[in-house]
Amino acid sequence: MPHDYSSMGFYTFDCLGWPVSAIPPGGGTYLVDEITMAVSGAAGTAAIAGAKMGLDTLAVGGVGEDMMGDWVLDRIASYGIDTGGLQRCPGVPTSSSLVLTRADGSRPALHLKGATGAFIVDQDRFDHVTDAKVFHLGGVGLMDAMDGQRNAALMKHAKERGCITTVDVFAGSQDDLPDVEAVLPYTDYFIPSVEEAEALSGVSDLRSMVKFFHDRGAACCVITLGEHGAYYHHRDGTAFSVPAFEIDVKCTCGCGDVFNAGFATGLLNGLNARDSVRLAQASSALNATGLGSQAGIRDLAQVQQFMSSRPTRPSERLVGAS
Repeated sequence: MPHDYSSMGFYTFDCLGWPVSAIPPGGGTYLVDEITMAVSGAAGTAAIAGAKMGLDTLAVGGVGEDMMGDWVLDRIASYGIDTGGLQRCPGVPTSSSLVLTRADGSRPALHLKGATGAFIVDQDRFDHVTDAKVFHLGGVGLMDAMDGQRNAALMKHAKERGCITTVDVFAGSQDDLPDVEAVLPYTDYFIPSVEEAEALSGVSDLRSMVKFFHDRGAACCVITLGEHGAYYHHRDGTAFSVPAFEIDVKCTCGCGDVFNAGFATGLLNGLNARDSVRLAQASSALNATGLGSQAGIRDLAQVQQFMSSRPTRPSERLVGAS
């Protein structure tokens, strides 16, 4: 397999401003300290973060035939990522966001769905896009043309080829559940945020959430908990929590997506489950120290040094953790 990591799904162009305290009334103007651009999205952020940490990465998704699409392709290629899986979608704009990052790191956004909802991976491309040790599907719920049976067929193909499969979602309610249910039987690691897991399952207890997704086919759930860390629960009964690291938060944009890349990096470097989640948690924490997705990540050595030296936040023991 020529690639370590194939990251498919949600790729977006982001323009971010910091710090934003309010929207000016009328045609007014407020000053900010920093403006930047970034490739973001559940697949785009993971692809770049994985490449920064040394993974040979394939990007799979769609961008428009516009200036934002040009920039996204150039930016992704600048990290040595194979862009052969990215399509130009005629007549559809590149998925784009205006991200208004507050001083506390939260980041309300205005989003244009664009090409993420339009691209299609035909069956004759299945071998190409799954030619990797880890196949990541990022942004289930936003891929209008692929969600449902198309993504299920692709995930099944990835499993049959021997890929480790990971799935992240963009889910706000149980209306998104059918698209998630379609891929869970072929998912080794399902990695939602706790808010997404609760929205999909309709329950708030971690063990009940995990059972809900295990019953629908996921082999393992890794639920991110923001400032409270992450919770890992495999169908074989292995369960534990990993605390978050102490950091000064600048922007939380892309933290969950960087977590996905950090977790894959741990698996591909032979780490056990707990240490893979710790590496993912450290990657996510570093991401939050910069403005825009992947801004805080330089390389694997930096993440490892951070993981070994930075204190973690005190947190209550999670239900089901060991």
